[in-house]
Amino acid sequence: MHSTVTMYIVPGSEEVREKAVSEGLDKIFIDSGADFRMPGCSMCLGMNDDKVPAGARCISSSNRNFMGRQGPGSITHLASPATVAASAIEGKIASAEDYFN
Repeated sequence: MHSTVTMYIVPGSEEVREKAVSEGLDKIFIDSGADFRMPGCSMCLGMNDDKVPAGARCISSSNRNFMGRQGPGSITHLASPATVAASAIEGKIASAEDYFN
């Protein structure tokens, strides 16, 4: 993961989290520098401490977006999980095409 990136991995349910852990994905995410979270809203509502600062950009694989959803004045771009992963590696919004053969 790029040094300028903060990445949260938030499974959609306890079942998804348990499967990720059983497959060792949690260790891969953590070793890559991501924060592997418990299922829940995290940044999806911008109502807790997990907020994108005003003027900053976020790329997310969540399914909904509106102005300020992930923090007042923040800019969120919705993308596929592959595009989000490529962007985390490069530190900018990037295409995942270069990561597939």
